[in-house]
Amino acid sequence: MTAQELLAAYAAGERDFIDADIDCGGANLEGANLSGANLSTANLEGANLCEANLEGANLTGANLTGANLFKASLLGANLSTANLEGAKLSEAKLDGANLSRANLRKANLEEANLCEAKLFKASLLGANLSGAKLSGAKLDEAKLSLANLEGAKLEGANLSLANLSGANLHRANLHRADLRTADLRAADFRNANLSDANLNGANLTGAIGL
Repeated sequence: MTAQELLAAYAAGERDFIDADIDCGGANLEGANLSGANLSTANLEGANLCEANLEGANLTGANLTGANLFKASLLGANLSTANLEGAKLSEAKLDGANLSRANLRKANLEEANLCEAKLFKASLLGANLSGAKLSGAKLDEAKLSLANLEGAKLEGANLSLANLSGANLHRANLHRADLRTADLRAADFRNANLSDANLNGANLTGAIGL
């Protein structure tokens, strides 16, 4: 299915695009409106979805490897188990989105809005989350080893059992964050706000700035 065929079908009222292979990857869907579309397990590898509207879309298990989602709106979208490795999600709106068990290794989420997002067991190894808004996000058991969280806003976030070993949390706001039993070995907390954070049982071996 080409990008043009997808958009034409959507405009005609179609919403079910399960397993669709959009241009075999690399589709140009910049600024497209696909809100509420069912794109579960669809192949959108390398697609250009810059500033696209995917609010409430079902992208469960979709392949978005290397996709460009700069400033895309994914409010309330379901991206659980989706593959977003290396995807560009800077300034994307992901408030309340479900990214549980998603693969976000080395993804760029700089300045993205992930308030109240569900990231349970998500893989964010080496991801760039600098300046990201993660207030109230559910990051329990997430893999954040070597992630860049400099200046990230993590007030009230659930990071229990998360792996943050070697992560950069310089200037991060972790006020009231739940870091119980988290792996914080060699993490950089210089100038971070840890007021009222729960660090019970956390592994702080070699952590900097505490």
